Amino acid sequence: MKKLTAILSTFALVFTLAACGGESTSGGSDEKGTVGISMPTKSSERWVDDGNNMVEQFEELGYETDLQYAEDVVENQVSQIENMITKGVDVLVVAAVDGESLTDVLEKAHNEDIKVIAYDRLIMNSEYVDYYATFDNFQVGVLHGTYIEEKLGLKDGEGPFNIELFAGSPDDNNAGFFFNGAMSVLQPYIDSGKLVVQSGQTEFNQVSTLRWDGATAQARMDNILSANYTTEHVDAVLSPYDGISIGIISSLKGVGYGTDDKPLPVITGQDAELASVKSIISGEQTQTVFKDTRELAKKATDMVGAVLSGDEAEVNDTETYDNGVKVVPTYLLDPVSVDITNYESILVDDSGYYTADELE
Repeated sequence: MKKLTAILSTFALVFTLAACGGESTSGGSDEKGTVGISMPTKSSERWVDDGNNMVEQFEELGYETDLQYAEDVVENQVSQIENMITKGVDVLVVAAVDGESLTDVLEKAHNEDIKVIAYDRLIMNSEYVDYYATFDNFQVGVLHGTYIEEKLGLKDGEGPFNIELFAGSPDDNNAGFFFNGAMSVLQPYIDSGKLVVQSGQTEFNQVSTLRWDGATAQARMDNILSANYTTEHVDAVLSPYDGISIGIISSLKGVGYGTDDKPLPVITGQDAELASVKSIISGEQTQTVFKDTRELAKKATDMVGAVLSGDEAEVNDTETYDNGVKVVPTYLLDPVSVDITNYESILVDDSGYYTADELE
């Protein structure tokens, strides 16, 4: 009877994980403990890389891992984290689908003495977030804004130019940092008339893109072009993420951009996803911001090691990231701007993030 009960329990757990869209992976040894890794989606290349990088690094150090993807469904992520808690993980590393929606499940984790590390996206409204590992998100936006400023010659008095603005998902705390960083550079030029937003859409809530979805961005760009650019030309597009950039490019090409007579505008991006790097090489997307997620995974690994040893994790920011309940101790990594002039040295030669063959 005990054997039958065990078999049925295992079957029920597997069925629950499958229903939630997750995949459990494990390896290494349980001597050091088990790490639950909750990622938002497999639809973005960078999250797949993040998950794989963490599994590899944790297991090399002897941890068990349980990696789950929520496919951008909040309820899936909550269920998956609850399963991890039930299975007795020792620490959670969470990149939230919606940073506002995990308060209750993190309280459950706290009640089981499970530490929580927010990964790349800050988890809001919870006192039970122990640490946060991310890149300097405001600086990402500054890199976007500065790139547009330099490419258009705005510092030299060139203009006016037409620009359209896109931001990330409103349920992702990072999106505001990216947008505010970019606007810290661009807003003075908008105010002076050197940059003109023909659509009039300049506020975050007007330009945000739910779930960072490229198709949503493409549809919005279609509407902007048809309503405001029958005679005008778009000179620049602020895009916070490569997937959004690809959607914007598809929209622009659909109305004839990308020719000698109608060149594509300056288009920014983020994450150095393979398709966008190839787009940069082919002369379509103009720029992306490279964030070496292997280094972010390493920082998360270091934080886990510290909390499971009862030590303080290394941080370099204890002031910026207020989640509404507490300021979360944070380690920030540096992002790097990449375009046609430096992609090979940064992405291939220096970091080995891609091979030359992958970019052909």
